[in-house]
Amino acid sequence: MVETPDNPLDWSVPGAPRSRRFGDVYYALEDGLAESRAVFLAGCGLPDAWAGRAHFTVAELGFGTGLNIAALLHLWRESGASGRLHIFSIEGFPVTREDAARALSAWPEIADAARAMLDRWPPATPGFHRVDLPEWNATFDLAVGDAAWALDQWSGAADAWFLDGFSPALNPDMWSGAVLDGVAARSAPGARLGTFTVAGAVRRGLAERGFQVDKRPGHGRKRERLEAILPGAATDRATDAVRGRVAIIGAGIAGASLARALGAQGVEVVVIADGGPAASGFPAALVTPRMDVGDTVLAGLFAQALERAGRLYGGVDTAVISRGVLKLEHGPRDAARFDKVAAQALWAPGEMKRLDSAEASARVGEPLGQGGLLMAGAMSVRPSAILEAWLDGVRRIGGSVARLERRGGVWRVLDSEANVLVEAEAVVLAAGWGASGLGAPDLRPVRGQASWARLDNGPASGATWGGYVAPTGDGVLFGATHDRDETDTGVRGDDLRRNLETLGAVLPALAERIASLQVRSGAATRAVTPDRLPLAGRLDEGLFILGGLGSRGFAVAPLLADHVASLITGTPSPLPRASALRVGLDRAAIRRRSPDQP
Repeated sequence: MVETPDNPLDWSVPGAPRSRRFGDVYYALEDGLAESRAVFLAGCGLPDAWAGRAHFTVAELGFGTGLNIAALLHLWRESGASGRLHIFSIEGFPVTREDAARALSAWPEIADAARAMLDRWPPATPGFHRVDLPEWNATFDLAVGDAAWALDQWSGAADAWFLDGFSPALNPDMWSGAVLDGVAARSAPGARLGTFTVAGAVRRGLAERGFQVDKRPGHGRKRERLEAILPGAATDRATDAVRGRVAIIGAGIAGASLARALGAQGVEVVVIADGGPAASGFPAALVTPRMDVGDTVLAGLFAQALERAGRLYGGVDTAVISRGVLKLEHGPRDAARFDKVAAQALWAPGEMKRLDSAEASARVGEPLGQGGLLMAGAMSVRPSAILEAWLDGVRRIGGSVARLERRGGVWRVLDSEANVLVEAEAVVLAAGWGASGLGAPDLRPVRGQASWARLDNGPASGATWGGYVAPTGDGVLFGATHDRDETDTGVRGDDLRRNLETLGAVLPALAERIASLQVRSGAATRAVTPDRLPLAGRLDEGLFILGGLGSRGFAVAPLLADHVASLITGTPSPLPRASALRVGLDRAAIRRRSPDQP
């Protein structure tokens, strides 16, 4: 639950916002920034602790107004750190951006860091939210929810901890045994910890979990504070992290997303592709989530994917053609299902809005006999703009990959004549159906043909119902056929007829207009898995996959590419562990194969 507007912050004492829920202040009345620097930054030995580190991870309990993170970012830049900073923070009751801006405005010396956070303020919806801070060489993940749950779901290992929940007497859940278990389990060797409280239960709890705990002089009115350290030698990254070149096989949305995610972490990337990007080469693509009212993990995964895609595509010039996609009622159960989706807490207010038939008709410009669900965060995008932006400057190799072999810790990518296209420390299969012969497990082909035409005054936004229509910027894309176990990508006249019939069944006036125009078509083979969920994970030592995306590649590829990049680099994943398991390769529906197994 958000602190506002139903439970607003108490600003009755100027400069000292107080939580009405817990009856405690967010930071010291005298000088919250000075307290943050003394208790958390100095308390964790910063900046000395990150000196010479290529990667450094800070975790926080109690994001609050973002003051500690803004102070951290400021110190990171001021210290001249040359590595990459990963930040993970947990907040059970997020404050609004407006309240955070009001609070942070008290310290102009950290205004640049505060502005970076405020410009990308994460949603208050439950789950994990990733924020990129490239100008700070940092990545920030906010977990909204119960602290014990968030720690259990996080994949990282913190080098420093800011324990900044409200007072243990007022918010005991933030200091429970389960939370302290999570802190210990998610700590790297040599991890440092700082907190304002010296409560006996906290001291004993940390000591029982292996931390060496010491009292230190407090800040301001507080006589004492705690510092703690977990014995062990600090290390830069996980022992199985790849250090070296990564070869990506495929240059569609999966390959481009991987190139972006890995490039953002400073990894040398080479992309191998033969020909165009298939379905990623259509003039438009719809970015819509899979909706699930019975499986909260899947529902959360696709909500997180849509949020991530929207943030990243919004940063690519001309990529977003339109926002908002209407999902029409198509079966007798859809109305009740859409009602449940719209009521799910994982969507921000207004992100999923039920429309009656009159409202839906007004949106599509034709009379309809059914209502629908307006997915405000969904969008129509221009694939060419995204691929060009994310593959710009990336080394490209043309060629068809026939085989992979591993020699002496290095993967060799070979063509059909056994010529070596490239050698790399890691390889990612991201070629859709093209990965099926390279060790990708349990992929099945689905042929789809879509059609498009130039059209004045066409649909301003997308709609789906079993078929779909999407604006292209100068016309409309519609389709698509769905033929299982077919791989032929030649254009078929009968499939154009099928697409027009699908369109005409719901939007007959639009179909009639298109029928008189010159219509182009394209076909592609999509790869799907038996359970219709993507594959994102490790196949073998140094071998990874991002595939099985089906028809939702543009919705899920950006987030899942971040996840695969984290597996490659040994850095924290943006995915909760439960979501990672659902797209992983060890789930029951997937049959594993070796790279040389047919």
